[in-house]
Amino acid sequence: MHFLLLGATGRVGTRVLERALADNHKVTALVRNPQKVNQRSEQLTLLQGDACHPGDIRRSLESIDVVISCLNTDGGTVLTESTPLLIEAMKAQGVSRIVTIGTAGILQSQEHPGLLRYETPDTRRSSTRAAEEHRKAWELLQASGLSWTVVCPTYLPDGEALGTYRVAREFLPEDGKSISVGDTAAFTYSVACSQEYVGCRVGLAY
Repeated sequence: MHFLLLGATGRVGTRVLERALADNHKVTALVRNPQKVNQRSEQLTLLQGDACHPGDIRRSLESIDVVISCLNTDGGTVLTESTPLLIEAMKAQGVSRIVTIGTAGILQSQEHPGLLRYETPDTRRSSTRAAEEHRKAWELLQASGLSWTVVCPTYLPDGEALGTYRVAREFLPEDGKSISVGDTAAFTYSVACSQEYVGCRVGLAY
């Protein structure tokens, strides 16, 4: 397969890239600073550019089978700026499958039907800005007609893949408190290699 990877220099993106290259897939990584990508491979194409620039997104999608976006909010509006551009370019190029990283805050609340987790009265978030960015990106994907999946990890400490995590559609697994970067990357990559969990948010926790 040929993946387009966005966010390849981030914590999860770095691990996804390792897995894809280890399995001998082709990967195009659109990055602002190619020097920050430590892996090198004949299967890896590094494109310098910005996911919020329409021209960079368009050229990065040539010959792509699946898009994996590990972009985060970066304290700004990266997700809400880049997602519409990505959807438009994917449709133009005939690419239908996209797997993105969200946050457990945009999963449905178990205790408060009809609310997302970040909207509930008992949320411990000091700010909802990042969750709102993720929500907007998810809603854009939902309306896009693409084959999308949003992977929604809870608290995300550094750590290797253990392979013993729990998964739930639309909700966080009950009493889920954390999930390592390694397991989040492993799950994201496995979903990108399949047609599992199309059209839903997926909660991830130990």
